[in-house]
Amino acid sequence: MTDERQTIYDVIIIGGGQSALSVAYYLRRTTLKYIMLDAAPLPGGSWQYTWKSLSLFSPAQWSSLPGVFMPGGQHHYPSRAETITYLQEYELRYKFPVARPVKVTSVVKKEDTFVLTTTAGYYYAKAIVSATGSYANPFIPDIPGSASFKGTVLHSSQYREPEDFSGKRVAIVGEGNSGAQILAEVSKVASALWITRQPPEFLPDDIDGKYLFDAATQLYQAKQQGRDYQPPSLGHIVMVPPVKEARERGVYQHFLPAFDHFYPDGIAWNTGQQEAVDAVIFCTGFRPALAHLAPLGIIQPDGRIKTNGTKATGITGLWLTGYGSWTGFASATLIGVGRTAKQTVEELSSFLQPA
Repeated sequence: MTDERQTIYDVIIIGGGQSALSVAYYLRRTTLKYIMLDAAPLPGGSWQYTWKSLSLFSPAQWSSLPGVFMPGGQHHYPSRAETITYLQEYELRYKFPVARPVKVTSVVKKEDTFVLTTTAGYYYAKAIVSATGSYANPFIPDIPGSASFKGTVLHSSQYREPEDFSGKRVAIVGEGNSGAQILAEVSKVASALWITRQPPEFLPDDIDGKYLFDAATQLYQAKQQGRDYQPPSLGHIVMVPPVKEARERGVYQHFLPAFDHFYPDGIAWNTGQQEAVDAVIFCTGFRPALAHLAPLGIIQPDGRIKTNGTKATGITGLWLTGYGSWTGFASATLIGVGRTAKQTVEELSSFLQPA
């Protein structure tokens, strides 16, 4: 592969979703030369690949990226389509420099310069912001007997609409928001089992993304003042309208513990219990999509990179945004990523343009 990109950028943002856009918003206010490299052919981030009925769990007013309110106000929960449109128009509004589809396959550092190997040649930068999120790295637990199972196994990232399972018997695995929301709609057209590792926990009806936004603000202020503050768990189920409706139907009253193995016609437990199912949908989360950073040798056994805020501690010049609480409270959400993006760009400016 030849060196097709001789320009040395001050900053390269790897990614094109909400985290990348938030960082680009603040970078445009500086004199730093930057570019976004997006592996997707179209703008809109991972929202382009989620299930069709997915909506935000916070009202539009508290689901906005820096600079532009998402349309809808205080009581409207934007749909998947509305969110994609918002992200596309956001990128267009600010005319961010972006190259797509450009997938970054590896990153190495030679002296003070990062060298990015991509599907469009080499790129070079003094600093890197990795904003690839986790959607490209879904996690399905390794359960014995899966090869013998005659039904369908898929991850929530592959799920699109309940009609695909009409009239079937389906096991939904996972006690988080994805599991509760997919169960809510699949249970309307199929016989559904809910499999959880622990009893599911539901947030009160009046707690949504605005509450989490307020919690993020309190956490930020506490850190600025040197105080301790324990934010709420993001793992509990938010009572969005489809979940409330499913609760009224009694969908969440019964759940089974994690099963131990597959058998050809279904799932089974070591107690001897068996359940015949046609499909298993794993709503078991994601792991950070950081394979491109593996050559740097700083990925920990848990799949993360040690950071101080968003700044990597094991190598100079690398920041990570939008991967979850370890890169800032609620940083993997539209409501939370703005603050961590601002901090990231402030640190980038100090690193690249020291006083």
